[in-house]
Amino acid sequence: MLTKDNVAIGIEWRFGPDWPGQRCGAKTRRGTACQRPANKKNGRCRLHGGASTGARTEEGLARISAANLRHGKFTKDKLEKRRGNAAKGREILAELRQMERELIAGGLLDKHWRDSFPS
Repeated sequence: MLTKDNVAIGIEWRFGPDWPGQRCGAKTRRGTACQRPANKKNGRCRLHGGASTGARTEEGLARISAANLRHGKFTKDKLEKRRGNAAKGREILAELRQMERELIAGGLLDKHWRDSFPS
């Protein structure tokens, strides 16, 4: 039980089945609608999206990004570099295949030259 000034507020009956306010209404894991009281801003309770709207300023977003950074393995610049390296590798492999086809067509390389190497 909470006390505020001289008023005792009982939590266990505060939001009972006869409470006239707006309910959250989000779908619960059980499949029914949530019966918790909704926040005024978005109509959901604090468990279903009403606790915070998140950072809006550049400084706030940068602070959250820095707080969530663990090792930097999947940062945008590293992912872009990895994609570039993969594209270069595909280009080189395509050139090697083209050279192999030309050497086989010219008779300088046997068609089954890879079979001579042990697996």
